[in-house]
Amino acid sequence: MPVYSEKVMEHFMNPRNVGEIEDADGVGEEGNPVCGDMMTFYIKVKDNRLDDVKFKTFGCGAAIAVSSMVSEMAKGKTLEEAMKITPRSVANELEGLPKNKFHCSNLGAQALNKAIQDYLSKKKAKGGKE
Repeated sequence: MPVYSEKVMEHFMNPRNVGEIEDADGVGEEGNPVCGDMMTFYIKVKDNRLDDVKFKTFGCGAAIAVSSMVSEMAKGKTLEEAMKITPRSVANELEGLPKNKFHCSNLGAQALNKAIQDYLSKKKAKGGKE
């Protein structure tokens, strides 16, 4: 049984920003077929900032804690700042993850990044208008 930090347990027991945004500006999904974890991030963008971030995660406690932490770290950030959220920074914010659960932090950062890329490609398709 892996040992989790108090912060991981706190985010697992009381995850922040769970749910989906109906009219999301961007949606990103990332999964790991090996462990079965699936994360979907939804973002709302206002003035180049992440106005709202929500997620739905199907997975282990670490995956849920990572999703919760990524959503907290990203909220209110500019798109550029949010794209700098790395698996390492997520794990550090959670005060560490067991080695066999570190891949969860990859999924969270990647799903958020995909949601931002989705938003940017939609924005580009509309001719850059918000």
